[in-house]
Amino acid sequence: MALKPLHGPTEPTVLRPIHITSKKPPPPADMTWRRSWLLAAPHRLAFFSGAVMMATIALWWMAMLLARATGLPLAWMMGPGTVHALLMSLGFMPLFFVGFLFTAGPKWMDVPELPTRALRSLVILTLTGWAVCLIGLHTSAVMGSAGLALVAVAWTGFTWKFGAMWWDSRANDKAHVNVVLAACGFGVLALWGIAAGILLGEDSVVRSLTQAALWIFVAPVFAAVSHRMIPFFSTSALPVLDAWRPLWLLHCMVTILVFEGVMAGVDVWLWPAPSWLRWLQVAVEVPAAALMLWLAVRWGLVQSLKIRLLAMLHGGFLWLGIALALYAVSHGLMALSQDQQSLGLAPMHAMTMGYLGATLLAMGTRVASGHSGRPLAADNTAWALYWVLQTAVVLRVMAALWPATGNWPLVVAAAVWSLAVSGWALRYSSWFGRPRLDGRPG
Repeated sequence: MALKPLHGPTEPTVLRPIHITSKKPPPPADMTWRRSWLLAAPHRLAFFSGAVMMATIALWWMAMLLARATGLPLAWMMGPGTVHALLMSLGFMPLFFVGFLFTAGPKWMDVPELPTRALRSLVILTLTGWAVCLIGLHTSAVMGSAGLALVAVAWTGFTWKFGAMWWDSRANDKAHVNVVLAACGFGVLALWGIAAGILLGEDSVVRSLTQAALWIFVAPVFAAVSHRMIPFFSTSALPVLDAWRPLWLLHCMVTILVFEGVMAGVDVWLWPAPSWLRWLQVAVEVPAAALMLWLAVRWGLVQSLKIRLLAMLHGGFLWLGIALALYAVSHGLMALSQDQQSLGLAPMHAMTMGYLGATLLAMGTRVASGHSGRPLAADNTAWALYWVLQTAVVLRVMAALWPATGNWPLVVAAAVWSLAVSGWALRYSSWFGRPRLDGRPG
């Protein structure tokens, strides 16, 4: 007896794709720039203010160099180089610190986030103080000192609030936060000392404390962030890499920077320095440069070239090793010539414009993109701005290596730098005052 199929002839089973749609919040209907959006998250207010200061200072310095190149007389309460160093190192970077540390800091320390309104008055005080200080540095020492005192009050408040979060934290790993807090504490002392130096008209005091603040306050914050975030970002984007960041390496980086800060302060007061002191600097800087250049490769410099945003961060860190190598060569020349020959300001600008500037641009771009609901990627505009900045660094270093070329190479380098940072400020400041594209809060 033949068995009949119960449901007719058999047919091959067809697997149809199942479409799973994730419900994302719709983009906001109103994307108008509003000041109130700056209070939606700490990084919005602080990064916006830092970007405004960064662009303003860059344009101001370009105008000062242009005036000098054309013979236009200007009034200065301190040496132009001293004022330039003060504004470029402390005028905008601490504001970016506020945005990053009060956004990432609570996560690092496992404490509640601080509302942006708690920082608003201190940010306004900072901006007001720098405006008064800048005018005073051209017109009145008392006014310049008063303006910087306002900045010092504000930074004391920021450090106190960050320290309060540190005190409340029960996180097991606070190594990076410890470095940051110690550096910020030194920044408080340096700002108050600089304010006193401006009031007394002591150019050497202002120069030495500015140098110390750059190396012992600003640079260690960058080093702590680099040590923590570069391996993390690299392994997140490139799983073939490992997040190698032993604590001894962090301590070594900070020690090198503090050493450079002490020596930079000594240079202001002891010139020419004995040759043994210069050889001591060389003995520290040669292995330090080798370590940082090796570390750049170890952290994935070559692999990062596949991803623009990651390459921006690695490219900034590479300048730290280059700067230390240039310092070693410069101090070697000084040791052989009784301080009569050196590489001038080339190592300093490789450090400040190269490492600090490029890292700031890369990190700021990442934070601005991720916290605005955009992809974590460097688009053509961000990539172009980054390379304009790198061009400015190379031009400034070359101008320092060949000073006989006159003032115009400095003007050109300053103009290119202004183009990069002003372009960045214009673009990303417009993001900070608008809602996130993904409709999420913050």
